[in-house]
Amino acid sequence: MVKVAFYDTRSYDKEAFCKANEKFGFAIDYFDFKLDSTTAITSKGYDAVCVFVNDEISSEVISTLASNGVKLIILRCAGFNNVDLHAAAEANLTVVRVPAYSPHAVAEHGVALLLSLTRRIPQAYLRTKTINFNIEGLTGRDLYGLTAGVFGTGRIGHCMAEILSGFGMKILCYDPFPNKAWAEEKGFTYVDKETLFRESDVLTLHSPLTPETKHVVNEESLKLMKNDAVIINTSRGGLIHTKALVHALKHKEIGGAALDVYEEEASFFFKDLSATVITDDVLARMLTFPNVLITGHQAFLTTTALSNIADVSLNNLKDFVEGKELKNKV
Repeated sequence: MVKVAFYDTRSYDKEAFCKANEKFGFAIDYFDFKLDSTTAITSKGYDAVCVFVNDEISSEVISTLASNGVKLIILRCAGFNNVDLHAAAEANLTVVRVPAYSPHAVAEHGVALLLSLTRRIPQAYLRTKTINFNIEGLTGRDLYGLTAGVFGTGRIGHCMAEILSGFGMKILCYDPFPNKAWAEEKGFTYVDKETLFRESDVLTLHSPLTPETKHVVNEESLKLMKNDAVIINTSRGGLIHTKALVHALKHKEIGGAALDVYEEEASFFFKDLSATVITDDVLARMLTFPNVLITGHQAFLTTTALSNIADVSLNNLKDFVEGKELKNKV
C-alpha cells in the first residue's frame, strides 16, 4: 500500500483529504508539525510527502527525504517557491502541485478584503458590537469608476479582474505573458508595470513569487502610486517589501493595504498567538494601522477549494504510482 506522510495538518485538511481518499485508499498519516530539516527524519518508510506553503523543502530536507526512500513531493498548493527544485531533480524526487483549486475562492476573498478595507467594515463591526452606532470616521469610497490594476493574469487574476469589472471599474493588467485575446474580449488593457502602479486606485497582486517578482512592491514602485491607492495581496507575501510598505503607510503615500499573506508569515500564520508578544516589529507595526487589514492566509479556505485540493493532490499521487504522465508536475 502507498504510504503518505502529511505535514502541517489542520482539521480542515484532514477532513477534506479523508473524504477524498475514500475512492483512492492510500495510507495517509497526518502530522500537525511542519516538514523542515528537524522533522524530515519522520518521512522514513513513506513513499510520498504532502506539504503546504510554509513547509521548508530545502536541499537538506530533500537529501533526507531521498535517503528515507521518498519518491514524490505533493504540494497541496499552487506555489512552489518553498521547494529547492534543483535539489529535487538531482535527488530524482518528483514534485507535483495543485495549479488551480478554486481561483474564485481566492479572488472573492480579495474582493472581500477590498470592500472591508474601503468601507471600514472591521471598525464598524467592532463599534456595533459595543452598541456604538456612531458612523463618524467610517466614510468609504465608491469602487465604481475607479481603476483597478491586476498584477498577474493567471486564473485568479482573470477572476479578480472580471469581478472588479462588474463593479464598474476600469481594468488595467500586467503580465509578462499577456492574454490579449481575453483582455480584448473583456475590454481590459495590458500596460507596463510603471503605468500599472501609477494609474491604479486599487492594485491587486496575483503573481507567483519568483526572482523577478520578489519585492515588486518596493520603495520605488510605491512612490509611483496615488496617495489614496490601496494594495490587495492574496498571492505571496514576498511580492511586497513590507518595510517599504510600512514607510509608505506612515507617510501617507498610499491609502491602505489588505493582505492575506506576509513575507515572514511562516513564524506566525496558522497559529494562535493571542497570548504571545510578537517579536516581529514590522508585523506588529502593520497591525497598528487603521488602514491595514490582515487575514491569516485564508483566501483558499472554502469547502470547494479544499475538496479540489484534495482531489487533485490524490489524483497526482495516483498518476505517479501508475506511471502516467504528470500534468501537474513542477
